[in-house]
Amino acid sequence: MRLILWTFKALVFFTLFAFALNNQHPASVKWFFGVEWQAPMVFVVLASFASGCVLGVLAMVPGRWRRRGWQAKPPATEQRTDPGAVTSGGEKARTSADGADSAVSMPPRDGL
Repeated sequence: MRLILWTFKALVFFTLFAFALNNQHPASVKWFFGVEWQAPMVFVVLASFASGCVLGVLAMVPGRWRRRGWQAKPPATEQRTDPGAVTSGGEKARTSADGADSAVSMPPRDGL
């Protein structure tokens, strides 16, 4: 398995290396207000790929922060029932280690 993995890595490396050797001619990127950047084509492609990765990660950050904040908050209210009460799933309420009763919030095992 290691041999196959190293062969795959070598194949990817040599493919990218051949791509870099074949794209050494200068390319110019024209920005606004007459600003122009000249570099080998492989650097232009690498810069555009890296900037796309950075923008993609930055686009995902707000959603990730919202999810982490939502998971870190404790539940606002806790339902308390008597130990003999039956929940909507047909199971009896469980008592936690500190003696507080709480309803089981899992769906029934038999389906909906």
